[in-house]
Amino acid sequence: MALIEAALTAIESLEPGEKFTYQEIAAAHGVNQSTLSRRHKQSHVLHKAKSINQQKLNPQQELELVEYIKMLTKRGLPPTREMVRNFASCVAKEPVGEGWVTRFINRIKDYLTSQWITGMDTVRHHADLEAKYNLYFDLLNQKIKEFNIEPRHTYNMDEKGFLVGITGRSKRVFSKQMWEKKEVRASLQDGSCEWITLVACVGADGEPLPPSLIYQAALGNIQSTWVEDIKAGKHQV
Repeated sequence: MALIEAALTAIESLEPGEKFTYQEIAAAHGVNQSTLSRRHKQSHVLHKAKSINQQKLNPQQELELVEYIKMLTKRGLPPTREMVRNFASCVAKEPVGEGWVTRFINRIKDYLTSQWITGMDTVRHHADLEAKYNLYFDLLNQKIKEFNIEPRHTYNMDEKGFLVGITGRSKRVFSKQMWEKKEVRASLQDGSCEWITLVACVGADGEPLPPSLIYQAALGNIQSTWVEDIKAGKHQV
């Protein structure tokens, strides 16, 4: 038995990818070649099964996690390593370590990669600080007190644009060359739609102002159905 164990140890001590034959190892340790081959293959299967059992996620769960990461990437939201670890912990119903993320990526390196990137909108990110918010409201309150501005004279406004008219998807025939070069990737509208801007406003005392609609009237094609709910004498036009 000790001779077989020594032969198995000799095989396991070989470098990954290093070639060997059971005949040579068996002869060197004085054991039967068939017995050595059978024992080594059995130990390899057991080692692989043990490795799978020790994984936090089973192969199917890992595959689903890969697909989820691919979906997030397609939407422009590639997750951080911390997010991947949280996803795995949620699926496994137990915490996984940072090292698990590295091993996971290495196992499926044909599908995922971990890269350093530069975030977008860094100026906005740097401005999104509690201290700067506090500074803004401190200055605002200072001016309100300085000029004795009453709440009924303080307003907050917001706008929202939306497209009205005939829109929708349709199948078109393009020049393949222009399409592949991305020279044309859309069709022109036929002029039967317009952009409208809604402006909403409310006072600091809670009193709202009537909402306003801003039409693009340069073409003179505002349709009566768009304004049929506006009543003369009730709404300002």
